Amino acid sequence: MSGELVCSVPEEARNAETENSVEIIIKLTSEDPPSDHDHNVNQQTEAQTESSNNEIRPNHSLVSKEVFRTEEEDEEEEEDDDDDDDSGTHYLNSDVRPCTNLQRAERQGNGKLPDTFQTDHLLYYERFKAYQDYMLGDCKTSEVEAFTAEYLEKIVEPCDWQAIWHTDVFDVLVEVVEVDCKALKAKVELLLPMECETRGCDLTEEAMKVLLEATLHKVPLLELSVVYDESGDFDQTALALEHLRFFYKHIWRKWDEEDEDDDFDYFVRCVEPRLRLYYDILEDRVPAGLVAEYHSTLALCSEKFQEFSSLRSGLDSDSESEQDNVSMVEGLRLYEQLEALKRKLRIFENPLLRYVLGYKVNSGQQSCRAKGPRPAGGRVVHLVSASVTVHQLQSLITDKLMPHYSSEEFEVQFHSDPVLAVSACYEGDVVIVCPGLYNITSSISIVDSIEVEGYGLPDEVVIEKRNKGDAFVESTGANVKLSNLKFIQHDAIEGILCVRQGKLEMENCVMQCETTGVIVRSAAQLGMNMCDLYGSKGAGVEIYPGSVCSLVGNGIHHCKEGILIKDFADELDAMPKITMVNNVIHNNQGYGVILVKPGDAAVEDLPAELNAADEKEEESEDTGVKSETDINGDGGDDDVPVIVVEEECPAIKHGHTVSPDFAEGNDAIKQELVATSAKKHRLQKSRMKALGAMQADENLLSQEMFISIHGNQFKHNGKGSFGTFLY
Repeated sequence: MSGELVCSVPEEARNAETENSVEIIIKLTSEDPPSDHDHNVNQQTEAQTESSNNEIRPNHSLVSKEVFRTEEEDEEEEEDDDDDDDSGTHYLNSDVRPCTNLQRAERQGNGKLPDTFQTDHLLYYERFKAYQDYMLGDCKTSEVEAFTAEYLEKIVEPCDWQAIWHTDVFDVLVEVVEVDCKALKAKVELLLPMECETRGCDLTEEAMKVLLEATLHKVPLLELSVVYDESGDFDQTALALEHLRFFYKHIWRKWDEEDEDDDFDYFVRCVEPRLRLYYDILEDRVPAGLVAEYHSTLALCSEKFQEFSSLRSGLDSDSESEQDNVSMVEGLRLYEQLEALKRKLRIFENPLLRYVLGYKVNSGQQSCRAKGPRPAGGRVVHLVSASVTVHQLQSLITDKLMPHYSSEEFEVQFHSDPVLAVSACYEGDVVIVCPGLYNITSSISIVDSIEVEGYGLPDEVVIEKRNKGDAFVESTGANVKLSNLKFIQHDAIEGILCVRQGKLEMENCVMQCETTGVIVRSAAQLGMNMCDLYGSKGAGVEIYPGSVCSLVGNGIHHCKEGILIKDFADELDAMPKITMVNNVIHNNQGYGVILVKPGDAAVEDLPAELNAADEKEEESEDTGVKSETDINGDGGDDDVPVIVVEEECPAIKHGHTVSPDFAEGNDAIKQELVATSAKKHRLQKSRMKALGAMQADENLLSQEMFISIHGNQFKHNGKGSFGTFLY
């Protein structure tokens, strides 16, 4: 028979008000009754429990006192130690410290110096927690220095640990004998024989001793790296110095202590957004152009602050000399420049403002101005090649240059990077990319009317991009042409190609996507012929309202959605003009073609009498679909929008058979787009009546929508050929 032995703590422990009783239960799995041997075991267990309880009691009491603290005890503790208030580090004491097993960072060099702790691999949330909970808490800007010193006093070992003193000129092994946390310095002694690595100079032991004596043996904590120790006793010291070093290198600004908003939480106002920006840049979530602008702005702001501080320190407030008056005016000018730069930095550091304002400029939404024709006249053929053989160059001249670009207006320039070649173009220039693999890190931004073509098959002319922050290709030129190129995208968060404005013609190109495929913005035009697009985690082609998109003979496959057509709730957004002929859309996860449009809420929000009028007109307006032969005919309401639908398929004209499934998919797309356009027209007219307009704008109410959809093949799409999504 199974039984159990209950071993309780002594009676005085049970009666204590601030301690919980501890019971140890030993279950007997034997079916026999307890024997004398079991009784002896019971007595021994009670004795062991009593002795163990004496060992457990201190830590248990510590936890209990923390949980069941009385108000009187809190007040006494506040009187005893005022420095612990709101420090964010009140639970970091000498008895309880977090333990971290850090890895060894092997040094690169001649191996004279020992290895250090690897601390530069910390994640965002690790640094976030360290600054918020341990180092800064809810301190103000003026309290950063005091809170930091308190944090170091509780974490950093006060003496007897080895470190590498790292400067721009040398690395030397020293031993720390004292730490001054308030001054952020450590008193060190040189370990003999001296172990040192120098860069561009010769440093002797005597010279190092002289240098240490000149500095009173005190060196900045920011320049010390703790030597690796397997015992784990110095892990927290290494982490504390890493947090300190990172803070003053990437978070703290020289002008922070002069900030007028000293009453606000410094961590929330400055540390968190700057830390987030650092990791966004580190993980390539910010466009390269925006990163470069941020760093240049930060450097310029530091330079202006230094100038302003030097000028301010030289001013005499009691002096009325002309020189001081001039300096005062110059100081005001520098102050205004400094404040403007600080406001710009705050835009970069704020995630919302960064992506709403700054990101638009660098992503091309506010496109750069086109250069126009070359000032000196003429046109340039830009040849892109890392290296080329004599035979390839001869073939290029024979096949391409002489037949098409042999006139006097053309000259030839050579490049090794396609991004640099496109950047050097003026209107009318041509970029010819020779066979090869070209790895780029920034986006290809096309702002002028140029041609970019690969010399060879698409698989022979490959442009590969791995940077996350930018789109691959952005086109804003009035008339741009791309041909015979293959684009491969890796680790991206932006689409592979975006036509923001102007017209882009693509022919015989291959696009291996990572996120979204091709995006056609409103008022932009895309002609995509004989191209292959695959791998998009979003839509292969994304068509915005008001755009013109022609897709002929393309393969769009292995994407989440094949083609996505957007229809926004704004009644002023015209439906796109779409041509889809002989495309093969297959093996996509969702639909082959999907229309995203608003639900019926927009109609329900209209007045009841207008909705009733719309219902009466619905039948007549739904008959407003006309074939190409009926557009110029008489009859019909003038208010009905002209929707041109190409009805006859070229395959039928030539006697080819069309699969019923394919024909059904094409018809479904046409019918849905026509119905959506008619509904948008009703909303336009009803809302104009609601505004009291005497006569609707004829141009607005007679927008022409051209739909030419036929000969497309839809195969093995997860959800079917066509679908709609209401939002």
